[in-house]
Amino acid sequence: MRIAGAPREIPPPLELACLRVLWQLGEACVRDVLTSMAPERTLAYTTVMTVLDRLARRGAVSRRKAGRSYRYAAVLQQDALRKLAVRELLETYFDGSERELAAFLRANDVSQP
Repeated sequence: MRIAGAPREIPPPLELACLRVLWQLGEACVRDVLTSMAPERTLAYTTVMTVLDRLARRGAVSRRKAGRSYRYAAVLQQDALRKLAVRELLETYFDGSERELAAFLRANDVSQP
């Protein structure tokens, strides 16, 4: 079980949204990420820049200088993050039991709230 107050390995929603864009594009500058997110979210350029910088400091994305801007690429792979999320779900709600999770999924339609 996760220790209270310990940092989560799963990124918060806005960081995850930026990672999704990078997984799709491969490599992108802040403007590319902002443009890709625009249909669903209205964000400031500086907000996306801060989020990408935070991800770079934590090692989730790489950053390289390209002219006057930076280009970002995901280091954290989507499948690795999915495993972390499932592990957190198991430990938090199912006492680490894959069997209990599987039984729950069989017995419930999780696509409906």
